[in-house]
Amino acid sequence: MEMFLKTVVMYLLYFGPYALIVTGLVSGALPLIALAVVMSLGLSGIGLSVMHDANHGAYSRKNWVNTLVGYSLNLIGANAFGWKIQHNVLHHTYTNVHEEDEDIEPRGAIRMSPHAKWKRIHRFQHVYAWFLYGLMTIVWMTFKDFVRLAKYQRNGLAEKYKAKIVQEWIILICTKVFYIGYIFVIPLIVTSLFWWQILIGIFIMHYLTGFTLAIIFQPAHVIEGTEFPLPDDARVLENNWAIHQLMTTTNFGNRSKWFSWYVGGLNFQIEHHLFPNVCHVHYRKIAGIVERTAKEFGLPYKSSNTFFGALRGHARLLRQLGLKPAH
Repeated sequence: MEMFLKTVVMYLLYFGPYALIVTGLVSGALPLIALAVVMSLGLSGIGLSVMHDANHGAYSRKNWVNTLVGYSLNLIGANAFGWKIQHNVLHHTYTNVHEEDEDIEPRGAIRMSPHAKWKRIHRFQHVYAWFLYGLMTIVWMTFKDFVRLAKYQRNGLAEKYKAKIVQEWIILICTKVFYIGYIFVIPLIVTSLFWWQILIGIFIMHYLTGFTLAIIFQPAHVIEGTEFPLPDDARVLENNWAIHQLMTTTNFGNRSKWFSWYVGGLNFQIEHHLFPNVCHVHYRKIAGIVERTAKEFGLPYKSSNTFFGALRGHARLLRQLGLKPAH
């Protein structure tokens, strides 16, 4: 019931303002911008608190419910299949491993691993990265989904996970068309807004969403004190999977129940990585057990008391990674 109510709230935050816009009940530049901001809260909430659990198989005990709710990612413009390979398989298996975890891949102007190639521009990444974070979902939905699916088709990952590749391409293209239809074409037809005004609204919504998602996900792994292990010549990591997760993952802001509620428990990132198929509403209850067990075996349990403290740790690491390596 808790997940159902949260899903309703997040969808209302997203589609409620949308309905006000397309019905013309709200007009004027500032009110429309305000609605775009509220839509960004719903869009972020669907990504953090709804589709994330569903695509991990943690939203419901019924597989068909997880599959259906998981496609909410397609409903908001992205692609569930590509996300599951990138996130569930690569990120959760090879967390912070250079050239395996796509979350820390070189992203043009941002260097997120000490093993990535250094460029002169990285000296200032602790300043400009925050502005680039807002572009995350825009790049994701217009470009990255297509590149990912082509990549996973080419390297065999799609076949390995028994994907019907033609079907996945059809789903990808059709849901993209559907998204463009309701987010851009319908407002263009039924409202008095000009095309450029609609695009500005979409940009505001996605920029805020991208920034929100980035500042939630980045401090969990790209933060001062985390580790970036490399495999040996046989492509084997030093530690087993569970210990690896403890070495590369950090919790933050665990005291705030409201914060945990909105971000889908992703501030309990350690618990999420150790138990990705457990619904996030249980993370707070098991966190104490996980911490005590880690300390019992002399293993790290990394945590920042506050969210803003974690952001500062992320900023410091960005600055360190921006310095030219000594070697």
